[in-house]
Amino acid sequence: MAAHITLGRQGEEIAREHLLDEGYSILHRNWRYKKAEVDLIAMDGDTLVFIEVKTRSYVYLGEPEDSVNFRKQDLLISAASAYMHLHEHEWAYRFDVISLVKESDQRYHIKHLIDAFVPRVFEDC
Repeated sequence: MAAHITLGRQGEEIAREHLLDEGYSILHRNWRYKKAEVDLIAMDGDTLVFIEVKTRSYVYLGEPEDSVNFRKQDLLISAASAYMHLHEHEWAYRFDVISLVKESDQRYHIKHLIDAFVPRVFEDC
């Protein structure tokens, strides 16, 4: 298996453990809708949370969370909308990003960005 895939899976597992330690309930891992995949879907109290996990072994090209650009956000929003429609979800939701940087074989620096972005609304000009 490619090293970046292994690193990504390790990061997702560490993020899952972090969320459990913080009291979240994990509903789904790697939930797919069309071209989008939501790494983790969880409940934080009464709030449904869609979580993107980004893991890197270095930061000299930018922080991991910097790669959650508008295109990625749009894919996550589309998947979240489908998920909420499928599950008839009508309460609070948000989008989080968990950023991990590998410091050694067993150590990661973790950053949990709560409410990292909100769906954009486009208006006709």
